[in-house]
Amino acid sequence: MQPIVKEFFDQATWTLTYVAFDPSTRDAVILDPVWDYDQASSKMSTGSADRVLEYVTSNRLKVHYILETHAHADHVSGSQVLKKKIPGSKIGIGARITDVQKVFKSVFNLGSNFKTDGSQFDLLLEEGKTLKAGSLEIETLYTPGHTPACGTYVIGDAVFTGDALFMPDYGTGRCDFPAGSAGELYHSVHDKIYKLPEQFRVFVGHDYQPKGRPLAFESTIGEEKRKNIQLNAETTKESFVEFRNNRDKMLAAPRLLLPSVQVNIDAGQLPKAEENGTPYLKIPVRE
Repeated sequence: MQPIVKEFFDQATWTLTYVAFDPSTRDAVILDPVWDYDQASSKMSTGSADRVLEYVTSNRLKVHYILETHAHADHVSGSQVLKKKIPGSKIGIGARITDVQKVFKSVFNLGSNFKTDGSQFDLLLEEGKTLKAGSLEIETLYTPGHTPACGTYVIGDAVFTGDALFMPDYGTGRCDFPAGSAGELYHSVHDKIYKLPEQFRVFVGHDYQPKGRPLAFESTIGEEKRKNIQLNAETTKESFVEFRNNRDKMLAAPRLLLPSVQVNIDAGQLPKAEENGTPYLKIPVRE
């Protein structure tokens, strides 16, 4: 089955959100939605999520699930925004999100009330188990490395890699976040994603438009195996790990890292409002 895949690009964070659906039944899922956050004013807005909702509504799609490939470090998840507006939809993420929650509970000193069992999400997806969304069947591959909880979703011939694998001319995701691992990412791509049929379509989580080229978000397994400049089918683990670790040392932290992660490990929910009716994010200060 070849689902129809519609992309939505958020230029502010270079993020791709996708709607995948069966054209015959209109059954659909949404992947990696964005909740717009202006850091200077600390103001949330829903323009990105509204564009997705308009598409879903105008095409009369029945959205069963809103799926996250991982707890994003560069944008705030729009999953809760969409769940509130799409009756019956549920939020899902790979079951290893609990590992990330444990790491960042300590980073943000979130206290005993913050649960690290993944219960903030409606469902935790297990590798090897098929999730049915009406006529759609979704397979989860655990593809850690960028984070320990990254997942790749296979829906028919469409493969949604999140931040594990980008367009061939850009490479892969970084691996220097807490509990990230270049060695794990190598195995995730080389031994899992690249084992899929070569004609399968790959939809990436970000596109940074290297050298100013136009937006690109779709390749194939075969193209990635032949042409990915950082990790193709012939790349050795040793060379990739050395390259990835050296490159990551040169990268700055994502602009929205601190606000994004603490919201996203809580299934896209803002902290509870305080006595004055306003929620507050925590920003650790380092000397």
